[in-house]
Amino acid sequence: MSKKPKTTAVAEAAPAVAKLEIRRDGKGKIWSHVRSIWLVETPEEQVRQGYLCVLVNEYGFSLEQTDEEREVTGRGSGRARADFVIWKTAQDKADGRSPLIVVECKSDNVAICPADYAQGDNYARIANAPFFVTHNSKETRFWRVRKDRMPGYLEEIEGIPHADASDKEIEELLARLKVFKEDEFADLLHKCHNIIRNREKKDPVAAFDEIAKILFVKVYVERELAARKARKNIFSVEFLQEQIGDNPLEDLFQKTKRAYRADRIFDRDETLNLRPATGLAIVKELERYNLSATSEDIKGIAFERFLGKTFRGEIGQFFTPRPIVEFMVRMVDPKEGDVICDPASGSGGFLIRFFEIVRQQILADADKEYQGFKAKIEGMKKPESQKAQALRLKYDEIQARLDQSREDTRLWTLANRCIYGTDANDRMARTSKMNMIMHGDGHGGVHHHDGFLNVNGIFEGRFDIILTNPPFGASVEPSDVVTDEQITASAEAEREYLEVFGDAYREAQARVRAARGKPIAMLFDLPKARGNGDGKAKLGKIKTEILFIERCLSLLKPGGRLGIVLPEGIFNNPSLAYVREFCEDRAFIRAVVSLPQDAFMSSGASVKASLLFMQRFTEKEQAEFDRKKAAAEKETRAKYAAEIQTETDRLQAEADAAKAAKDAKKHKEAKGALAQYSRDMEERIQAEARAMLKERFPYPVFLYEAEHVGITATGEPDTTELYEDAKLGLPAGVISGTTALGLYHGFRANPAAFTTTEAGA
Repeated sequence: MSKKPKTTAVAEAAPAVAKLEIRRDGKGKIWSHVRSIWLVETPEEQVRQGYLCVLVNEYGFSLEQTDEEREVTGRGSGRARADFVIWKTAQDKADGRSPLIVVECKSDNVAICPADYAQGDNYARIANAPFFVTHNSKETRFWRVRKDRMPGYLEEIEGIPHADASDKEIEELLARLKVFKEDEFADLLHKCHNIIRNREKKDPVAAFDEIAKILFVKVYVERELAARKARKNIFSVEFLQEQIGDNPLEDLFQKTKRAYRADRIFDRDETLNLRPATGLAIVKELERYNLSATSEDIKGIAFERFLGKTFRGEIGQFFTPRPIVEFMVRMVDPKEGDVICDPASGSGGFLIRFFEIVRQQILADADKEYQGFKAKIEGMKKPESQKAQALRLKYDEIQARLDQSREDTRLWTLANRCIYGTDANDRMARTSKMNMIMHGDGHGGVHHHDGFLNVNGIFEGRFDIILTNPPFGASVEPSDVVTDEQITASAEAEREYLEVFGDAYREAQARVRAARGKPIAMLFDLPKARGNGDGKAKLGKIKTEILFIERCLSLLKPGGRLGIVLPEGIFNNPSLAYVREFCEDRAFIRAVVSLPQDAFMSSGASVKASLLFMQRFTEKEQAEFDRKKAAAEKETRAKYAAEIQTETDRLQAEADAAKAAKDAKKHKEAKGALAQYSRDMEERIQAEARAMLKERFPYPVFLYEAEHVGITATGEPDTTELYEDAKLGLPAGVISGTTALGLYHGFRANPAAFTTTEAGA
């Protein structure tokens, strides 16, 4: 048995005290060091006793100042028991004083949810403790109790005090918030940006690059600290000033580069382009915050707001407002096993949210499996030790299938085989990679590359989901050709891609290589569709967003779902009817959601946009559609065949007569009339055949016009009618029939219940 610490505070310089270790009897029991009893070793008990070792060995708390399964009493608490209650000293515990920390441990299968945080807060308030901790093996979060706020108000902090912390250190720790609100973070980033611009005289984009480097250094340092459970923060002015060398922050940046060299986020010779004093000024602003543990919503919204205000059209355009991202992801309803791509990924917002939602589904499914097994085992007439052993085996089996560090597990597959993105802007591709690393991963499938061309796992017919907000207004010129650089991968990368994707990758790359030196637009059908239908129209420039529609549809698997942001002109401009028909020929148009004029104003874009949701036909649906389309056209042509023959013969006869009479003017007029008649009749046939096709291949389309989408023109938070949200007073996870998302679900279930005015025809 491990020895108990002899003092109430284990100092860092006291190696003589034996480390507390988990103790097992080999018969399904685990030792409680605090209560000095053997307990049935369930997975939950493993988590609890493991964290006790952390509290003793790393924070220096003694068993004498700790209580386990401590009953807390208070209004509404019943016989609630806290996993651990820790006093500042053993004497405080003996005297019945208020404790310092309350710890709430949870099982490992799911991320700790807000209800668990609220439970810890309630226990801490009842016990009058200033700190509480929520813990499982996946995450440990630290909180302070705000007595000046109502129960349920949660404020996360940097950490809990060590056992030898002075009163002053405890007060300082209480003041060091771990997370912060969007406005605070946005203002902080803006302040850092101004420091660089003013001191270094850099333009906004160059200043952003340097902020990005330092933020990434900070994330690297935080991960290192968490991995080593180190007490001293090396991302601090104090630490950097103690180091030997001209620029210790540059040394940290080089370590960060080496740690992520396989991801090729930074160039090999890239450095921090800041004077040491400027770098220290930025560190001073950032050092008290922990970005790794800050909510992705907080970081994402703040980042968008900062970039929108700072850059407007320069960089802000790459950031789709988070409420719109949330709505679009929910509309396509991602599931485990889905593979997603964003061919214009910007900052990675769609990919990050997809990863988070599917990861939570996987963890929730694992927990459901474990809880179901647990209920079954507990209902059996077996000794407790046998039940515990069965639970441990099942728990370990589930965890092995989740372990993200092991190839081919559920979370590894999600992070490494299901998420792909590319952006033609190298700054945004880098930002997207960094953003995904901060949020748990998936960055390996993100590339700096032209979204129209195949790369790595991004090629035709591969994806269950495409979500994207492509650039508006730009054009692809005939001079934009496929270059060797765009289609050449290293021999090592080629081997890797072929191993993962096989012949499908080889064939996809062959298609692009065959276009080497030719206009990129030649890879697409839509530019040709603008001509007379014979594919021989002269290739001119074409709007980028139009090509992205075709690219997205081609990337989808049969049955795959697409959500895309488009300028509203795509939907109502008569000259773009060929684009709409192109879509109708390949996919169901599931929904069109019109956004307010100012939805993207905070990102520097003034164009009125809509969200288009489509689902590509399955092979069977495509065959049925093609058959009905061919039949409709055949019937329509047959309907007008005699009329066309008669009128064509008449006009041709007039042309022939004029030619025989050597009347060049009348001959030209007659030939022109014949050509115009042919065009007019072709348009009539196509229009009538299209109308007939819609009657024979009918399906409902959901139409919705939104006024409030969660963000104002200035980037401020607003209510949203798009999906259930706390601002609407709707419970999380419940689809409301009053939101656009809720109406869409109701519409898909029973279109007949909706009028055409409400939801489309």
